[in-house]
Amino acid sequence: MRVIDFLAKRALYSPEKIALVENETGRRLSYFELNAEANRWANYLESLGVGPGDRVAVLAGNSARIIALFYGVMKLGAIFLPLNFRLEPPELVPVLREAEPALLLYSREFAGTVDALRPEVRLPRWIDYDGETGVERCPAVRAAAIPVEYDAPVMIIYTSGTTGKPKGAVLSHRMTFWNSLNFIVRDLLATDTVLVHTPMFYTGGLNVITIPSMLIGGTVVLMRCWNADEALRAIERERITIFFGVPTQFLMWLDSPLFEKTDLSSLRYVISGGAPMPWPLIERILARGLVYRQGFGLTEVGVNCFALEARDVLRKPGSIGFPNFCIEARVVDEDDRDVPTGEVGELVMRTPAMIDAYWRNPEATAAALRNGWFHTGDLARVDEEGYFYIAGRKKDMFISGGENVYPAEVEQVLANHPQVAEVTVVPVPHEKWGEVGCAVVVPRAGASLTEQELIGFCHGKLARYKIPKSVRFLSELPRTHSGKVQKEELKRRFAEGASPTAAA
Repeated sequence: MRVIDFLAKRALYSPEKIALVENETGRRLSYFELNAEANRWANYLESLGVGPGDRVAVLAGNSARIIALFYGVMKLGAIFLPLNFRLEPPELVPVLREAEPALLLYSREFAGTVDALRPEVRLPRWIDYDGETGVERCPAVRAAAIPVEYDAPVMIIYTSGTTGKPKGAVLSHRMTFWNSLNFIVRDLLATDTVLVHTPMFYTGGLNVITIPSMLIGGTVVLMRCWNADEALRAIERERITIFFGVPTQFLMWLDSPLFEKTDLSSLRYVISGGAPMPWPLIERILARGLVYRQGFGLTEVGVNCFALEARDVLRKPGSIGFPNFCIEARVVDEDDRDVPTGEVGELVMRTPAMIDAYWRNPEATAAALRNGWFHTGDLARVDEEGYFYIAGRKKDMFISGGENVYPAEVEQVLANHPQVAEVTVVPVPHEKWGEVGCAVVVPRAGASLTEQELIGFCHGKLARYKIPKSVRFLSELPRTHSGKVQKEELKRRFAEGASPTAAA
């Protein structure tokens, strides 16, 4: 089946409905206008020789232009390749060499990065899309249908590469459609106005809520970049109905002086993903009268994978709920056999909303996709009612005195301490037990925490072998460009006995 141009359908069904709002400029595009801009981009790229399967790289921040460009690439049957503008040129070089885009479009603020890339990467075209490109003179209509089938790629999202070189997850038209359906069926309406602040090079930029909202005919308010105060102002000004964020952003949101003053009555619910939400933050969200949901997803499995309904937040703390509409999920052992209820194993999923491959990486593809199931590398368990819980990453588990320790379980307990802002747990060598846990903690502003206090806080909540034997305090956790904690760096730092940075 050929791909349907759903943006063109939206322009036909609801031409005057506002599709996109640029938060900083106030620019508003109807579905008719957004579709016209996307058509211009498709016609322009086609005039340059871009066709089905060609990669179109873009190095730019959030704007209406990048959304129109994405849909223009889609209309051609080409492949959208958003680049992480937070990376240094040497980090971008291997991505560009592997993906071999037909051209790279960049906004002028990244001209310096492009200048550094030109001698290292041979590309047919480098286009400053803030300058005169000719897009505006291209026709705003397009008679041609999208010339690819549903299994054809529509974008490549490169992972952050915390355990090695980045991998290019190849997302198909089929995958983005079913991922959208997962969210729509769960609770996304054409009357919703959603706030998007995540860069487009993350799966959260396009795939969490932007494409699903536009498929159903909602309105997307697009922030150029994350700012907690501006997010609150946008919620009040634009009457946002759904807000998605990661725990760190919620912490900044809740700590903003505007949080208690802002009119949040338009919000139907807020949803968190990316990491477990500490219980004290959930309590503060609920105390404000907001409806909270917990989500869970992966780039490779469509991102909208699990959700815990608001009715279960108090009853099932720490759970990610049930798999979404078109996702099958299991928890398996090393031989891919289902583990008993309550036991920890690897989470595997099967769905039309998952990748078929990593770009030009057969080894990674074979390791992740086995017998029709995507092996996530996440450790999970299922309770007697069928609710799923994440126990951590498979590679993060360590063995202390013969017992398996799952850092996520320990982190969840420590995150509930009222003076802990962020925490991660890593293994360090121990003469007697082989490895033991080391908790790396960022205290809340003004807190005066001690190692003994936090270790004591774990007693009665965790088995003795799970309790960290040491605590180190940092002013911030080291993270990748995508926001993931760099646990390997912390393991090296504290295994070697380096002096921890004093907490702020």
